[in-house]
Amino acid sequence: MDTLLEKFAKLGCDNAPGQEGRQKAQPLELRGEKLEGTPVDFSHGDVDAHPPIPGALSDFVRGVERIGSRQAYTEYRGGRVARKDLAVKISAFTGAAIDPEQNIILTPGTQGALFLAIGANMVPGDKVAIVEPDYFANRKLVEFFGGELMPVRMDYFGAQEQGRAGLDLAGLERAFQSGAKLFLFSNPNNPTGVIYSQEEILRIAALAKRYGVTLIVDELYSRQVFDGRSYTHLCAQRERPDNLVTILGPSKTESLSGYRLGVAFGSAPIIERMEKLQAIVSLRAPGYCQAVFASWFAEPEGWMEQRVAEHQAIRDSLLSKFRACPGVTARTTEAGSYLFPKLPTLAVSGEEFVKILRAHANVTVTPGTEFGPQFTDSFRINFSQDRAAAEAAVDRIIQMIERYRV
Repeated sequence: MDTLLEKFAKLGCDNAPGQEGRQKAQPLELRGEKLEGTPVDFSHGDVDAHPPIPGALSDFVRGVERIGSRQAYTEYRGGRVARKDLAVKISAFTGAAIDPEQNIILTPGTQGALFLAIGANMVPGDKVAIVEPDYFANRKLVEFFGGELMPVRMDYFGAQEQGRAGLDLAGLERAFQSGAKLFLFSNPNNPTGVIYSQEEILRIAALAKRYGVTLIVDELYSRQVFDGRSYTHLCAQRERPDNLVTILGPSKTESLSGYRLGVAFGSAPIIERMEKLQAIVSLRAPGYCQAVFASWFAEPEGWMEQRVAEHQAIRDSLLSKFRACPGVTARTTEAGSYLFPKLPTLAVSGEEFVKILRAHANVTVTPGTEFGPQFTDSFRINFSQDRAAAEAAVDRIIQMIERYRV
């Protein structure tokens, strides 16, 4: 059994968004002069470069001034008016039938929803299947709750030509056969930005149903899809497991991160357990902020299309720069705001290179090992940035690659 120190050591947050100032300075193998330029933090998106939904602040003020204490102290699972409104909007978006009284809970961000969903669906000793690479909090939370990790490989490079995410479906079935009770994954995938094909989604749903496995599906970036690609919502499939929860939120594509809003919807017993857990963790999603949900899925005409087009243009520019650098490989981001480039052989480790970028190129990226211990030669960037600043930052990354190339 882990000691208290060991348990919390697994929750290391030095590489999390906004935490770069807490990282301890260490001696680095430096080559050449520091590269000057506007600091760019690719660990999270820039809401100044891509402002929130118009009217969001007005909705927040309305929640404070017109509704007052009724908005401050909603039900633990969220205000009834907001839940009814969101049930209609999200049902239309995903194709799932959502009962606002039984199937939905409002949470303090999608991170809060993920914590509640995992905590509501496992006990210490449970086997939990995860994808590698996938969102770093999945692994950390499963370990925190005392679960046994069962990693399933995703060959995101090898499956690119087939239009698949590349999940090892045979490996997933073996994990289910070996006793996995829970499977959680992000779609679009964080950090690679790939989308699971319809065939993959149908197979995941069928396997989970056959083996009685609970699914947690993080669809945070499912509104920001590029190149006219199709997207399959698992929650809308006719054949799906009895125990399923889907996570959505307006924090990323819509730049509403600061309001700390998330939504989880799915099987009524799971939502009830999540509400009980939320009641002792945070009570509810921020009361006044719940009013901001009114602007979500109600953006001005053309706003979302413009937001997606802007990000696709940044993606294309940064991809072209990385691919022009010999030895750097990156799969095209299909949705969301992430790139996950793979580095050529360098004279320093990937971890050291990330530190060098931060200290001597004014660029912060997330090391690949956050998404699986084997990704020592990769890093993640969130390209939801000012385009010119992002392009200049990637130029500096490439300059550093050339300095340390073997």
